[in-house]
Amino acid sequence: MSQKIIFGKGSCSEIGGIITGIGAKKAMLVCDSSFPYLSIKDTVERLPCELIKFDGFTSNPLYEDVCKGVELFKNSQCSAIIAVGGGSTIDVAKCVKLFCGMTPDKSYLEQDYKDTGVPLIAVPTTAGTGSESTRHAVIYFKGQKQSISHESIIPDCAILDSSVLKTLPLYQKKCTMMDALCQGIESWWSVNSTDESIEYSRQAESLIAENLDSYIFDNNENAAEKIMLAANYSGRAINITQTTAPHAMSYKLTSMYHLPHGHAVAVCLPEVWRYMLNHPENCADSRGTEHLDKVFNDIAKCMRASSPEQAAEMLDELLNRLELGCPHSENRAEDLEILTDSVNETRLKNSPISIPKDGIKEIYDRII
Repeated sequence: MSQKIIFGKGSCSEIGGIITGIGAKKAMLVCDSSFPYLSIKDTVERLPCELIKFDGFTSNPLYEDVCKGVELFKNSQCSAIIAVGGGSTIDVAKCVKLFCGMTPDKSYLEQDYKDTGVPLIAVPTTAGTGSESTRHAVIYFKGQKQSISHESIIPDCAILDSSVLKTLPLYQKKCTMMDALCQGIESWWSVNSTDESIEYSRQAESLIAENLDSYIFDNNENAAEKIMLAANYSGRAINITQTTAPHAMSYKLTSMYHLPHGHAVAVCLPEVWRYMLNHPENCADSRGTEHLDKVFNDIAKCMRASSPEQAAEMLDELLNRLELGCPHSENRAEDLEILTDSVNETRLKNSPISIPKDGIKEIYDRII
């Protein structure tokens, strides 16, 4: 599908024209607890259609939450969905769109995915996941992460209005930006990378390198625009390649140590990179070690480092500057076993270096 992306401060004002263009008389507004405090709140609430608000979900949305959203969407006879929020909010909206065409008599997770044709407009309020431009969504069922993926859930329109970042808490800005940075790097070295995905990754990494300090430490509006665009590029890259070992290893860190997703991924990535640099004999990319050496060096160059090894050190230094420390374990031996057994092997297969179980344990040992 061809997605429309509207970019720039104040671009949220264009939603009204989009709603009019699709002829929606009633739309479901999927939003989170930050919505009442957003600068775009009044703009959204004045849209030329009736809004049915749905905010009954947690930050790590449950399958049951989505079911409630589907029921509300159908009972209210909505004809479009507007998602205003972070990655979890947009993921909920995607699932409501996908599930609303299914029968409620059977688990939505067990039914075939089909395009429902429901228009979906996404307005991200963080600069991190790039979920507004991906075919992926994450929800949880019985404590287990469920990855939902279908081309039809890529939002029809993504509106990147950087004014929403002005009031984002500093810690959340740091975590979401690091998620975007890690997604860009992981996509770049993924075995599934293409010329298109690499260009998206390059754009994401360059924009973050150029604007990180101004965005985080100065709350600069121009830098915020660039970081929001970088996050979108990282989402578009991941939409092609999917994530790799740092993401696969981050999920249990999030649940065990209550770290936000971006924080958890960020502490994994430099240690994973060092492991891969030390084990070239485990190259899993069909394009070979010469290709992978070039990729690692290109990433380092984009980060303004002289070598991949220095780039990994720079990531450590960045985490220190951002005060995003590694988790501390009180039960180290027990936690290492739990963490090592938790990693999704399917996601690991996207990594350019094969990491056996003892390698996973070694990396976690360095992290905690």
